[in-house]
Amino acid sequence: MTLDETMQALSAKASATTKKTLLRHGAPEPLFGVRIGDMKPIVRQIKGDQELAMQLYATGNSDAMYLAGLVADGSKMKRAEVERWAKKATWQMISGTIVPWVAAEHAEGMDMALQWIDSPKETIAVAGWGTLCNLVTTTPDEKLPIKELDALLKRVVKTLKSSPDLVRYAMNNFVICCGTYVAPLADKAVETARKLGKVEVDMGDTACQVPEAESYILKSRRGAPIAPKRKTTRC
Repeated sequence: MTLDETMQALSAKASATTKKTLLRHGAPEPLFGVRIGDMKPIVRQIKGDQELAMQLYATGNSDAMYLAGLVADGSKMKRAEVERWAKKATWQMISGTIVPWVAAEHAEGMDMALQWIDSPKETIAVAGWGTLCNLVTTTPDEKLPIKELDALLKRVVKTLKSSPDLVRYAMNNFVICCGTYVAPLADKAVETARKLGKVEVDMGDTACQVPEAESYILKSRRGAPIAPKRKTTRC
């Protein structure tokens, strides 16, 4: 499929209700308003088309950008391309989901994440913490920089309350992911969650809630000392 054909296919699946919901959650125009489930048939048609994925993201259309993330292979992207995606992310569903997917697949994903979390730009910082979440969820513990991740848990305790709303949400998720999937940090993450307590985030005019980290970690472990690593975080 060409870019025009793919955009037409997306447009055909637009829903006024979905668009209204996405706008309420912070999505900017342009967008059609397509449910993720309705994108799946298009994904099957264009799967593996890396060039088309790059073109879709470059449109700036929220639905097309999300679709690009479902198709792109981050391991095949140049670092500059992944960084461009982070800079061009228009809202949290892209910066906190799509960018982390591809960044975590890249060989330099950890390095990018550690740089991004220091960014004063909220969407880039969110992408950084989101990438860390993806990496600790899928990467074997022996390949993770445990000491650096331990230091980041301490950083979360010190800086979360003074961080922007969406960064606080992403930091909280990082604690959850460390406590759920990283054996050497399992106890430290629960301790961190207890220190944080209830994390307050303004979720706007939505029904979204911030998960309570400690209970979420224990629930996700399902009675085991730690949950098994996931093959992918993509939905």
